[in-house]
Amino acid sequence: MSTFGALNTAFTGLTAARTAMDTAGQNIANAGTAGYTRQRVEISSAGAPANVGLAASTRPAAGQGVSVDSIARLGDLMADNRVRSTAAESGYASVRADVLSAVEANLGEPGTDNISSQLHTFWANWSDVANEPNTAAPANVLLQNANVLTGKIASGYKAMDDQWTATRASVDTMAADLNATASQVAVLNGQIRSTLAAGGNANELIDQRSKLATEIATLAGGTIRDKADGTIDVVVGGNALVSGVTTRTVAVSGAARMSGAAASPVTVEWSDQPGQPINPGGGKLAGAVSVLAAANGGQGGAIAEAAESFNALARSLAGSVNAIHQGGNTPAGNAGGEFFSLTAGAPAALGLSAVPQGKDDLATGTVGAGAYDGSNADRIADLASSTTGPDKTWSDIVTTTAVTAKAAILHSNLAETSSAAAVNAQASTSGVDLDEENVNILSAQHAYQAAARVMSAIDQALDTLINRTGIVGR
Repeated sequence: MSTFGALNTAFTGLTAARTAMDTAGQNIANAGTAGYTRQRVEISSAGAPANVGLAASTRPAAGQGVSVDSIARLGDLMADNRVRSTAAESGYASVRADVLSAVEANLGEPGTDNISSQLHTFWANWSDVANEPNTAAPANVLLQNANVLTGKIASGYKAMDDQWTATRASVDTMAADLNATASQVAVLNGQIRSTLAAGGNANELIDQRSKLATEIATLAGGTIRDKADGTIDVVVGGNALVSGVTTRTVAVSGAARMSGAAASPVTVEWSDQPGQPINPGGGKLAGAVSVLAAANGGQGGAIAEAAESFNALARSLAGSVNAIHQGGNTPAGNAGGEFFSLTAGAPAALGLSAVPQGKDDLATGTVGAGAYDGSNADRIADLASSTTGPDKTWSDIVTTTAVTAKAAILHSNLAETSSAAAVNAQASTSGVDLDEENVNILSAQHAYQAAARVMSAIDQALDTLINRTGIVGR
């Protein structure tokens, strides 16, 4: 190698050291950037020139410096996949936990102003009526509290209906977010492909795309397929949501109100294939759709099942009270009629109402026992302790809801812990370590200084050779 060639060797050292410092600086600058993956300069030694031809020499030749091959993105595909899979499970579990927690809260149990306390008051009112069956005051109090009780049951059902509607609206929002995120991934796919084809560095674009892919996994449980040209396919429900620079969109179909969920279930489907539901492998969309399913004997959607529990309570209350009330007589000796009525064609919880208008309509006594007999009212009051009565029905509903909500919350907590662990594992391999980067900067700085010193030494040698050779004796 010529002396002038040695200048180029020193220059490659300067370039490599400068690139290493720039890369470490980029890492430090993005230490707090969400989704950023640390980078490292990949270098290799440049070999000596070929020793061939007429000028070939047997003298050993030094190499030609260092080559900056690439700036590597230190990602871990397995860690990235783990982050996405746990994010999908966490998204699914968190939606269900939030909904079931809200369902449990709407029951208002335990508490002082809830259905349990109102049932207790209702039965106590019947005891008061039994003690004074032909007196207006206790009868009026009973009827007032009966209306309060039916109102609370109706309010509970309406709360479930409102929650169903709100959750249904959130599914539309999630679907729109999924479509928008998929479009961004497709755009980044195109930019990454073009950049890599031109020999450029697309690391930051890949970071952005990876972050968006995790968002898709959180929403719909999407999985990733890497392609040779640097693009990725995002697969949801076994089909590509994103393929290269093209995307498909999803739409939500089905009932807009809880009353129509049985006839028209809420589903997510491909916009270009209506009527063919997608089965996401997890994510918030799958969680939300699952709680929107119609009631099915305890196996349906959480919200509709909770609403149906209010219907079950209304039917239990009407059936048990009416069965006794219709078997008694009013103080005037008339046969008792229905105490509660249920509106035909309406949910039982909304159609439940008290029929009597005053004491004369209450069948407080046993047939033939006289106007002041309150034994039939006592029998109704005794429903408070019945093992098959309304209180037991409501107690079972509260217990079942609490157990289900607790299980959902536990699942969500475990899924969140697993997701956090996956993110931490990813950060341990792909995240920026400021101490390490400072060491890298110092190392690159010393390498730069050394390369500069080599260049200065060669410059001095050339100066001696060019300007001072051949002037001896002048």
